[in-house]
Amino acid sequence: MKKILVVVDMQNDFIDGSLGTKEAEAIVEPVAAKIMTYPTENIYATRDTHPVNYLDTQEGKKLPVEHCIEGTFGWEINEKVAAALKHAVIINKPTFGSEILAETLAEENKKEEIAVELVGLCTDICVVSNALLLKAKMPEISIMVDPSCCAGVTPETHDAALQTMKMCQIEIERSEK
Repeated sequence: MKKILVVVDMQNDFIDGSLGTKEAEAIVEPVAAKIMTYPTENIYATRDTHPVNYLDTQEGKKLPVEHCIEGTFGWEINEKVAAALKHAVIINKPTFGSEILAETLAEENKKEEIAVELVGLCTDICVVSNALLLKAKMPEISIMVDPSCCAGVTPETHDAALQTMKMCQIEIERSEK
């Protein structure tokens, strides 16, 4: 079984930028360490990617904070995480969950059975969205989220997202890779 790591949106704006939190800052080192336990070819990372007119989009109207505008420093993956990722596949996504990620991993699963572990930001928006998309696309694979390598918008919504994922048969535990 091939073990895949998905690193969700470890971008500057979510860590210490326009939507940053101390909880997000606290997971940078653990995420970088986790990445180092996987072969680069088994790692996929997502990058929240918005246009300059983000505030005019539906998401921008509901979350009127400019963030992850393509090409800006805030859009870039945190330097410690980027260094650990090396040559991992990076998928830009315009919304919370990535259909491209789900389709890509479904193709991988056709070649060889996979298990997926997710880490990153934000537990309660993009991590949960991607975990549920993967579960819907591949209901029989093992999907796990390491809560020590995730952070939510708030600690309360982080915990609520973990509970939601657990109810949808996504494993919530520290990985013993």
